[in-house]
Amino acid sequence: MTMDYFLLLCSILLPLVSSVEETLMDTKWATTELAWTAHPETGWEEVSGYDDAMNPIRTYQVCNVRELNQNNWLRSDFIPRKDVLRVYVEMKFTVRDCNSIPNIPGSCKETFNHFYYESDSDSATATSPFWMENPYVKVDTIAPDESFSMLETGRVNTKVRSFGPLSKAGFYLAFQDLGACMSLISVRVFYKKCSTTIANFAVFPETATGAEATSLVIAPGTCVPNAVEVSVPLKLYCNGDGEWMVPVGACTCSSGFEPAMKDTQCQACSPGTFKSKQGDGFCSPCPVNSRASSGASSVCSCRTGFYRSDSDAPESPCTTIPSAPRSVISIVNETSLVLEWSDPRDLGGREDIFYNVICKKCLPERGMCSRCDDNVDISPRHLGLTQRRVAVRNLQAHTQYSFEIQAVNGVSNKSPYSPHFSSANITTNQAAPSAVPTVHLMAATASTMSLSWLPPEKPNGIILDYEIKYHEKVRSYDQGEAIAHTMTAQRSNARIEGLKAGTPYVVQVRARTVAGYGRYSSPADFSTNLQTDPPKSWQEQLPLIVGSATATLVFIIAVVVIAIVCLRKQRNGSESEYTEKLQQYKSPIVTPGMKVYIDPFTYEDPNEAVREFAKEIDVSCVKIEEVIGAGNPPKLLSYRGKAASHLQAIPLEDFTPSGEFGEVCRGRLKLPGRREIIVAIKTLKVGYTDRQRRDFLSEASIMGQFDHPNIIRLEGVVTKSRPVMIVTEFMENGALDSFLRLNDGQFTVIQLVGMLRGIAAGMKYLSDMNYVHRDLAARNILVNSNLVCKVSDFGLSRFLEDDATDPTYTSSLGGKIPIRWTAPEAIAYRKFTSASDVWSYGIVMWEVMSYGERPYWDMSNQDVINAVEQDYRLPPPMDCPTALHQLMLDCWVKERNLRPKFTQIVATLDKLIRNAASLKVVTNSAQSTGRVSQPLLDRCVPDYTTFTTVGDWLDAIKMNRYRDNFVNAGFASFDLVAQMTAEDLLRIGVTLAGHQKKILGSIQDMRLQMNQTLPVQV
Repeated sequence: MTMDYFLLLCSILLPLVSSVEETLMDTKWATTELAWTAHPETGWEEVSGYDDAMNPIRTYQVCNVRELNQNNWLRSDFIPRKDVLRVYVEMKFTVRDCNSIPNIPGSCKETFNHFYYESDSDSATATSPFWMENPYVKVDTIAPDESFSMLETGRVNTKVRSFGPLSKAGFYLAFQDLGACMSLISVRVFYKKCSTTIANFAVFPETATGAEATSLVIAPGTCVPNAVEVSVPLKLYCNGDGEWMVPVGACTCSSGFEPAMKDTQCQACSPGTFKSKQGDGFCSPCPVNSRASSGASSVCSCRTGFYRSDSDAPESPCTTIPSAPRSVISIVNETSLVLEWSDPRDLGGREDIFYNVICKKCLPERGMCSRCDDNVDISPRHLGLTQRRVAVRNLQAHTQYSFEIQAVNGVSNKSPYSPHFSSANITTNQAAPSAVPTVHLMAATASTMSLSWLPPEKPNGIILDYEIKYHEKVRSYDQGEAIAHTMTAQRSNARIEGLKAGTPYVVQVRARTVAGYGRYSSPADFSTNLQTDPPKSWQEQLPLIVGSATATLVFIIAVVVIAIVCLRKQRNGSESEYTEKLQQYKSPIVTPGMKVYIDPFTYEDPNEAVREFAKEIDVSCVKIEEVIGAGNPPKLLSYRGKAASHLQAIPLEDFTPSGEFGEVCRGRLKLPGRREIIVAIKTLKVGYTDRQRRDFLSEASIMGQFDHPNIIRLEGVVTKSRPVMIVTEFMENGALDSFLRLNDGQFTVIQLVGMLRGIAAGMKYLSDMNYVHRDLAARNILVNSNLVCKVSDFGLSRFLEDDATDPTYTSSLGGKIPIRWTAPEAIAYRKFTSASDVWSYGIVMWEVMSYGERPYWDMSNQDVINAVEQDYRLPPPMDCPTALHQLMLDCWVKERNLRPKFTQIVATLDKLIRNAASLKVVTNSAQSTGRVSQPLLDRCVPDYTTFTTVGDWLDAIKMNRYRDNFVNAGFASFDLVAQMTAEDLLRIGVTLAGHQKKILGSIQDMRLQMNQTLPVQV
């Protein structure tokens, strides 16, 4: 009999039975003499008779009522107990009424005693155990409900008694007569048990009752087939009457199975139906576009061409990818573009529709298109669009582009096919050049100024000439406006003559192409000299003539070189517009006689230094808008109990700054006669000490001496009201280290080198002024919205305070030093020079190329000191050009006099920018680890042969989020992964440029390990 058939039978029969009695002995069915032991032999006598149905039975009788002091015992045979703890004895007997017997003594009885005796074997004899209570255990004195007389037939009494707990192998029953006239018609010994049953989809086995009448015996349950536990433990209580009590715990049908047979079975869902969850629910028909070809289905699989997303429930219908977007409209405006489109005709049955816009730049002469570079701006973004409109800017003039508008939804990544798309092919118009970035004063006399400038970032064609506009600077007390003059120049430099001596002028420059003039550069203020130019003799003018001739020759050579470069670029067509722009870059020439930095701490009165180097601003000109940072510990700026985020242009007089060092806020500065600008505002807490005020304003005294595009600009200070403030230009992108971490992998190498060039130019300026920064690090470089990097944080107090709590700064020889950025001689001997700043600049280079990674990772400061002392140097970051890492190593030369000067660093970076090909040679970080054969930390390239699956490889490079993308797209082997390109990664859903770069870099390492030479487009 199978288990299923047994459970089916139990489910039908057993619920009808409340309890079961199992017989151990029944004299009613005896066919021979019982031959029980009687003591004395003249007492109980075995007699054959018939029951009510005239069936023969064996009985015992006793009737010695006329004799006094009766003590007649009757003992049954040995009865095995079968592990039963409690037994029941059913006795059927008759007793004669003593009053119906004449001439008997007063000792006549109408009752008898019931005993039992336990034994581990059938060892009782005629004399053992003794015929007395103890060793026999008395159960009860049995009295009849009815007795009979001579004139009546015998009335049968039935009595049931139980005893326990039993502990030995078996027992004997014993009956004691003390003077009755009675007949023991039959004796049945049995026990009670709870029968096998099913409750709450659980089977509970047959269970005997407990040792006491009130006992509850626990029966453990087991779930029926295809059911699972929903609450534990599964148990049922069997009481002393053989009845089940309320069950505890329950099972329920598994997914793919539904209740049946009055909730006693779980049967499989039929084909075409499913049940996704366990529970008492029933199977349902498969959703649209899905099927279940076999029974017991927990989910219906999608039909070919239809899918469910990872977030879709099994009850959801299967859907497909959308059709292509419709009605693409493009509106071209010079080098900008607006694209609009309509929803696809078929959304694939889903509502989560979004769009990707792929920009491709086309070269008709080659008949091919390639992805647009990072300079093209698609707003609001190019991937994951929910609206059907984008604006595209920064395209090149007179260039053909192709835009693919892809429609994707929640199941597009499940489909092996590329998304459907519509194309828009456009050609940009001619556009005027962008603004000239910066104008420099190269030299000045009493009547002339020599100027130079950089070409526009976007010339948008061949520059025909430049227009220079200049006029005298209008002073606040002058009336009227100055008369502007203009002149043109064919090159990016010019000489203005006929100027007034000792007069300030405002100069602006703009470029012209066939499309017209571009925007003017920002106004630049320059002054002529006070002294009149002395007349020069022919001999004095000879060097100038020779110099001019030399300059002309150099210019002709430069034109030829530029023509050759342009011809090569026309042939190759591989350099980006950004590279073209940087190849025209010229390093500014330092004007002789540059001023030297003056330490404000040399002033007896620190306020004098502030007055000399920092402009006082009236507090009414400054308005704070929000708190963007704080001192240590950080505190929020409060205004009469309100949160800082609620503040909008509240006058500064109403503010009460809190926190040990005050807050850093974003606000606006509106000076008389100038346009309103956004500024950063540092505040000093109320209740400061004189030393705190001096240290706070010393940074302003330092910043006020600097004037360079890569040094943070001081707008002024507020010292005549509370709180005391330092006002500087506002840098939208904040600190460089956090900015790089937020944009990991989003910039080209040229852009990163441009950032480094700006930092180096700022440090060159500081070095020329004999200023030593001491704390050059990416955290102290600020970035504006145009990605211009500026050196900041000139407060020296951290080196003077011994109670600083910033873990970046470690005490050494009585001060606080940023160990990871500091040169060895500065750590050991506090020897801070421009050479130690060069060492720090090398660390900044490493931070930039690693996108803000912590130098030396999780090494302690002491481990860093020891490692550097042992000539360990940081290895190149991933994808770092060899030339840049070599420049880092040059900055980290132990002998400080052998390190490059900032002038040399700027020149080196300019060469690398002009020769972009040199930045494509990348050091393999697995083979180059600095200047030590066994570095303390060596981040080796993972060996793909050590991984079992592609998923393990993705885990190792911390890209495990794309495990399903690779598997679903079929890239399940390393041979297939090694063939992947950037287009493949985009197709399978790797859309972040930084993640593409990281994965493709690891694929390149994989190919090298496979001895393959397939190119990877990173």
